[in-house]
Amino acid sequence: MSPSAPGTAGASGAVGADAVGTVVEFDPAVGLGAVEASSGGAVAAGRLYRFHCTQIAGGSRTITAGTPVRFEVRPGRNGTWEAFAVTPTVAGAALA
Repeated sequence: MSPSAPGTAGASGAVGADAVGTVVEFDPAVGLGAVEASSGGAVAAGRLYRFHCTQIAGGSRTITAGTPVRFEVRPGRNGTWEAFAVTPTVAGAALA
């Protein structure tokens, strides 16, 4: 069973949806973080999307909370929507 679309229950076409937001937390010890969406197609503003450090663009494995980012929303391994291809929007400004 696939999860509902990121913005609203039952919406379709959300796989790979581009979004913008801000990293609100990142724990470098475990490599997990969260992005709060601010806009972007099927993505609801204010919703949190978790990500793993391997999804940070450019080969970095860490990112600072407060960094503005672009990301894609895709179904994750546990049936929840997750952030993929997390890319800082200000070149190198907040990569740790």
